[in-house]
Amino acid sequence: MKKIVVSSNNEGKIKEIKEILHQLKFEILKKSDMDLEGVEVEETGDTLEQNAMLKARALKNLLSDEYLVLADDTGLYVDYLDGKPGLYTARFAGEHATDEDNRKKLLKELEGVEYEKRTAYFKTAIALVEDGKREIITEGICKGHIAEEERGEHGFGYDFLFIPEGYDKTFSELEHDVKNSISHRRRALENLKNELIKLK
Repeated sequence: MKKIVVSSNNEGKIKEIKEILHQLKFEILKKSDMDLEGVEVEETGDTLEQNAMLKARALKNLLSDEYLVLADDTGLYVDYLDGKPGLYTARFAGEHATDEDNRKKLLKELEGVEYEKRTAYFKTAIALVEDGKREIITEGICKGHIAEEERGEHGFGYDFLFIPEGYDKTFSELEHDVKNSISHRRRALENLKNELIKLK
């Protein structure tokens, strides 16, 4: 059985990856399973794809050939703000900003903007490195709007503000299974699944 090490210790993310890839019979491991939880990579790329690949390559360099490595990067792109926060989604309000700080800054920058103009999309890029020679990049996008105030009690990051296309609830208000079935990460993983099938 091939093994994929995910450049993350996020249990929710690991669970989602396992659910989507389970039919392919890959063993999914997290960084802590390999005693690499302290490995952090500076995201110096100009795109999500570059940042994801930087993280995947860095981890792959520490592992033997039997392991594939998966890494991802996600950004929120708001049309009214010319694509911001984009690459700086996690640190929109500053280098050490909390999720709450970032949401407050986004709401402030969109203060007074009517709902129809608050269009946005989440994008996840996933990089998979197999053996140093074979590398795969996939992406997933979820379009929607930014709410005028925080809504909901579940989730993290911008989930309390993002209303996906076709729904009137934020990610935070949606049932967990519904959110995961339409999310940007889900779509990127489904695209990766199709690429992994070709590897077999």
